[in-house]
Parts: sequence; structure tokens; C-alpha cells
Amino acid sequence: MIEVRQAGRCDLVMDLGRPGRGAQGVPAGGAADVTALAAANRLVGNDPGAAGLEIALAGPGLCFPAGGVAALTGARFAATRSSGVPVAWNETLVLAAGETLSFGTAETGVRCWLAVRGGVAVDPVLGSRSTFLPGGWGGLAGRVLRAGDRLPLGPAAGEVRLLRARAPAIERDAPLRVVAGPQIGGFDDAGLAAFFGGSFLVGPASDRRGLRLTGPRVCHAQPELPSQGVLPGAIQVPPDGQPIVLGWDGPVTGGYPVIATVIGADLPRLAQLRPGDPVRFVTVDVDTARTLAAHDPWKIETLG
Repeated sequence: MIEVRQAGRCDLVMDLGRPGRGAQGVPAGGAADVTALAAANRLVGNDPGAAGLEIALAGPGLCFPAGGVAALTGARFAATRSSGVPVAWNETLVLAAGETLSFGTAETGVRCWLAVRGGVAVDPVLGSRSTFLPGGWGGLAGRVLRAGDRLPLGPAAGEVRLLRARAPAIERDAPLRVVAGPQIGGFDDAGLAAFFGGSFLVGPASDRRGLRLTGPRVCHAQPELPSQGVLPGAIQVPPDGQPIVLGWDGPVTGGYPVIATVIGADLPRLAQLRPGDPVRFVTVDVDTARTLAAHDPWKIETLG
């Protein structure tokens, strides 16, 4: 059991989401960085797809009445244990009965992921325990966690192993890698130069549905089109010429031209962009994107 003593800014139950349900109008959702959540689960002996918590910007205060085994990955937060000792990231944490984890604000990036041995055992919806905020379902009553909430944990199997993860290096100033979108041919030289040669900023109206960018105007000959299927990472260009990078809870169809799509290996970088951060783009070919997506960037090793 996890007791929420204090709510954070946006704490959500998340697993690996609901991929493959776009035809039903259901976005993939799930953790904004599935590799980071899977790594946290491996550190506590869970299946990689077990549900944990996604914590954004300013974290909660959590109590573990019966103790437990936990792990944190992703952006580092100011966080302490009951004793006042700073919480270690990317390694197995053994928590005593009644111990608390108290989170402050993110020191870098936006999001971290907390896995607990046994996994968060809320009822699944459409095959996933992930919260879908726009629809108000999944997770715990389809909402962010509140003070007083109690989260059940599933059964744990096997012995506890103390492990450490080597997190992938993040090149914060590097451009996001993209593959060409289906409507790239509708952008003239000036539009392409604005998109690939310009620098954008993440706008304040950004969330799990999408990141709105501000910067040079990217023009298209036909700014509105018949609806087409879209996925997280697709970069739509609405009539105002300011790109929108679709997020994990974004729509499954859209009528704006898609100039490019962020490759799967760089989606974790999207998860850590906050308003005001700069964004640039560079193209790679599809084969390169597939090779990078097949590589697991996390390395798990024995602690000590």
C-alpha cells in the first residue's frame, strides 16, 4: 500500500499504455518515457510493464506503511527519505515500514517514474492501468493523485536483488531527430528552412496532449486537410505556422499537415522539455530511426 500524504503537481498512475487502439479512438498514452518506467520496474523485480507513478514538476509526499522496495528513474527531483537522507536515483531502494518519500521540485527536466515492488494494482481499463486525464478514466478514478489517496500494490514474487541502472546520456542541446512526415512535400523552401533551420521554444500551453512551439512561422500551401491518423511525436503545423508536437495523450486523428515525426528513440527527450526550453530539428532516415528504436539505452547491474 502507498498512502499519499501530500499531492504533487501532477502525479499519475502509469504503465506502458494502450498501443494499438487508435482505430477505437484511444491514444497509446502510458508513461511519457516507457524505457525509464521499464528500467525502474526491473530494479524492483517487476515485469517491465507493471504500473508505477509518473511524477511531474513538483512531487508528492508518499508513505509506505508496510515498507517496500522502490526505484526512481528519469529527471532528478529534490527528494528525501524519512531520515532526511536524499533519495538515490537509478537504484533499488529498500523502505522500512512507515517510511516516507518526500519530493520537492524537479532539479532538471520535468518527469520521473517511481516503481514499487508488486506494481500499483488499480483496476485496468482497456488492458492498461494508465491514467487518461482527458477522458477521466484509468489510473485512480481517471485523475491526478490527491492527499489521502491509497494505492494498492500487487503481490511480489522472488527474492529482492539490489540493482543499479546506468541511465542513457541526454544531449540536452542536441536537435530532436525526426523522419519526414506525409505532407512534407506541401511545404515550400521557405517553410522547410523555417522548420529545419529555425529554433523554437516550448510554449506554456504544453502538456501530455502535446507540446506547442513558438518560433519562426512555418507556412504550408494547404494548412487544413482531411483527417488522418497521427501518433505521439507527429509534428502538426496549424494555420498560424506554429508547430505542435503531439504527445502521449494527444488525438489519434488530425487535420493539420504533418511536416515530420520525432523518432521513437527521442520521445523520452520530449518528456523532459519544459516551457521555455529551446527545440531544434534534424532529419534521419527511417532505417536509422528503426535501429535506434530497437536499442535499449538502459543498463542494469548489481549494486555494490
